[in-house]
Amino acid sequence: MITALPPRFDITRPEIERVVTVFYAAVRAHPGLGPVFAAHVTDWPAHEAKVADFWANTILHERRYDGSPIAAHVRAGNVQPGMFSTWLALFDSVLARELRPEQAAAWSALAHRIGRSMRAAVVDRETHPGGVPKLR
Repeated sequence: MITALPPRFDITRPEIERVVTVFYAAVRAHPGLGPVFAAHVTDWPAHEAKVADFWANTILHERRYDGSPIAAHVRAGNVQPGMFSTWLALFDSVLARELRPEQAAAWSALAHRIGRSMRAAVVDRETHPGGVPKLR
């Protein structure tokens, strides 16, 4: 696919797909994250393909992804504040195992930036300053 913008860093679509596949295998085995995802994901290959499209869009500037990750995570209703750091730590460990160091570092920085935005949109909107929960 020809794009107008160069990739954010040197990585291929097959490498992105491999990382996503390995990561979600780790998610399914994770005692904290596995049950959260299992409550929502019934078709893992379709979920992984959609997430790979998201990352290919974000990194390679492909235009295959058509979704709203923030809306999906808000709708889930079971995303808690600590899950973001757990998710990112697991993701970082997969990146370190599966990619060259410079690729892992670049993708990790991007994931952490997106993670901060996602956490603010999904979880932090449910708290007052200082993390005090909003009671309904």
